[in-house]
Amino acid sequence: SAHFSDPVVIEFNCYWIFILYFQVLKAYDYFSPWKGQQQMYKLDIGWPKIPEYFTGQTFCVAVDSLHGLVYVGQRGDNVPKVLVFSEEGYFLYSWNDTVEMPHGIFVLNTAIDSSVWITDVGTGKYGHTVKQYSPSGKLIQILGTPGNAGSSLIPLQFDQPAEVFVEESGDVYVVDGDGGMNNRLLKLSNDYKEIWLTGTNGTGIGQFKIPHSVTVDPFGRVWVADRDNKRIQVFDKVTGEWLGSWSTCFSEDGPYSVRFTANYKYLIVAQMNINRLAILAAPPVGSIGDCVMVNTVQLADETKPHLVDVDMKTGAVYVAEIGAQQVQKYIPL
Repeated sequence: SAHFSDPVVIEFNCYWIFILYFQVLKAYDYFSPWKGQQQMYKLDIGWPKIPEYFTGQTFCVAVDSLHGLVYVGQRGDNVPKVLVFSEEGYFLYSWNDTVEMPHGIFVLNTAIDSSVWITDVGTGKYGHTVKQYSPSGKLIQILGTPGNAGSSLIPLQFDQPAEVFVEESGDVYVVDGDGGMNNRLLKLSNDYKEIWLTGTNGTGIGQFKIPHSVTVDPFGRVWVADRDNKRIQVFDKVTGEWLGSWSTCFSEDGPYSVRFTANYKYLIVAQMNINRLAILAAPPVGSIGDCVMVNTVQLADETKPHLVDVDMKTGAVYVAEIGAQQVQKYIPL
């Protein structure tokens, strides 16, 4: 103690106190239940400018990042089935022809063109199809056999196809279906012939119970929300080979939607029954590994987030909410 006031001794003790303090902080950060829970998104309360344009149940949303457009698919009697907004939230126009019951929606931008793809789960003359439209709503292409549910590949048939993802090459991925006879993931060529198909009804590897959403990453992997099996399954986009699955993040509720953030570091997953968006760490090239939930966005009760999309330019997340009958926009912080 006689030497404790010595400047050298004080400096030495302060050094070790700092090291100990730093180690305690690290341990707290590692074990803290709040680790990673700093807010990542905030609600844009000014989007859209006039919410009254939502007149039906909003099932799906797709962002045209290139042109700053947001497409919303809604259901109901005597309501426009597709609404188009600007990214600022201004209503632009709507269209209705040949859309019966939209379930999933996707925007494709190529070097020469843009198109809007919609899965239609209706039971009338337009249902059980995947359709391609111009941005103004002109019907360009129909995949499937309108009005006829089935499992055939020649001619192509669907039964309540849930969602579609189209690559710039023209290759098409369809998860089929939303409670129908099929539980499968199809990859079609740009002339709409089967490249590969995987999935039957079941709980095993590569089987599905309501494959509900599909997306593709830049590393050659196809991600599927296997809703009622409460897991995400991942496949090789070239071969269709099963690469892995995540289930530990979904004990409370299955995944309804899968979309990557603009930087592909995270997956945004809607969990409808618990009114939550889960933000998961996306693994780099290689092993799928284990599911890591980095953050969550808790929505209001009974909003029921169904499908989401991400603006790949601004990073904004748009959430189609069946319960609230609206689409909400979340901005990255």
